[in-house]
Amino acid sequence: MPVPVPQQRSVPAAETSHGDLTLLVIEDDPAGTTITVPELSAAAGTRVRIRTARNLTEAARLLTDDVDCILLDLALPVAGSDSAPVSGRAAELAALTHVLRIAPLHAVLALTAEDDTELAAEAVRVGAQDYLFRGELDARVLSRAIRYAVERKRADMAQHQLTESRLRAQENARLERGLLPTPLLDGSGLSFAARYRPGRSRALLGGDFYDVVRTPDGTVHAMIGDVCGHGPDEAALGVELRIAWRALTLAGLCGDELLSTLQQVLEHERQSEEIFATLCTVDIAPDGRRAGLCLAGHPAPLLARHGRPARLLPYEDGGPALGLLPRARWPRRQVELGGAWSLMMYTDGLIEGRVGTGTSERLGQDGMVAMVNGRLAEGLAGEELLEAAVAEVRELNGGELTDDVAVLLLGRDPERIRRGGGSAPRSRPASPVVARPLGVQRPPL
Repeated sequence: MPVPVPQQRSVPAAETSHGDLTLLVIEDDPAGTTITVPELSAAAGTRVRIRTARNLTEAARLLTDDVDCILLDLALPVAGSDSAPVSGRAAELAALTHVLRIAPLHAVLALTAEDDTELAAEAVRVGAQDYLFRGELDARVLSRAIRYAVERKRADMAQHQLTESRLRAQENARLERGLLPTPLLDGSGLSFAARYRPGRSRALLGGDFYDVVRTPDGTVHAMIGDVCGHGPDEAALGVELRIAWRALTLAGLCGDELLSTLQQVLEHERQSEEIFATLCTVDIAPDGRRAGLCLAGHPAPLLARHGRPARLLPYEDGGPALGLLPRARWPRRQVELGGAWSLMMYTDGLIEGRVGTGTSERLGQDGMVAMVNGRLAEGLAGEELLEAAVAEVRELNGGELTDDVAVLLLGRDPERIRRGGGSAPRSRPASPVVARPLGVQRPPL
């Protein structure tokens, strides 16, 4: 009959002990170690408790949470196993393999004959923390070996947990990076730049989301949105809404019909009825001179025409945020863009930063407009404009922003197109860097 596996503790006893140690000795004749508790205590400078077991069945019963270290005689026979017979070195290490299986969180010392150094080294390779020779065993050697084994086990477990955490973080990063949008602008003639920074520490995705696609009729559709909240559930919902928006847009939906369908998606996928999302959508005509604008509780975009100051587009005809009102409607407003222009869409993380340490004053839309106009007067455009704007917002805030930030910039320059600048290439997000704005490769100006 197989030896029962005791329930293992989640934290090794060595991490919770306060100087006292418990040693479980497993050998046919435990008294053969000739080591007594007083001797060990005197050598270690602390109290040592010894438990003895003559076989693995008895050891399993004595293997409780307060055991710090196991001293195992490698010559101990493994009886009652229902596994296939083994021979050679595997048979010599069968007892050790069994103990490592039933006690994965305990430090283990292997006890062997003086003339079998090869077996002793193999025991360490298999998983023991150290080995001891029977003929050289005394209180001082055993005391030192116990403490060394316990500390090495703690270090090994800490390293294992660190490796697992790193692998998990790398996997999460690959997953989140794959969920960042790849704008589809081939043939549009428009330039594109974006900045994205989640408010969550060590995250690549937040509740903000954006996307840009060009449909076969030549219309460029752009969207930016914000799910309320900053956790992983909100980030996941933002990705769902972005993917749904792209699918619906490519299927031909636009304006109120598209937003109504997105609201249904949000209502089905959200964790709570209190969750809502704001959204701004723009569909730019194939000639690039006019656009349709729909706002669902979201800040209005910023339009800068060639040679003129930037200004906010009208907000009065906007509808409610998605998920707030059933059977809501979202009017579509026609906007004249002109020949040469830049259109900046953003989430409220950009405008809700503070303006000065220790103050409650927010940057706001007016402050953002003034800031952008100042950068435009310096001749900045595209990627450089966004980089400078996000950096200034962080500087005014006195440090990192706590809210998610997403900003995208679309532009049209007829002169560049006439010079053969062509369309903006498919841009992919740059490799994300934790706690810094995430960028998109700069298209040719």
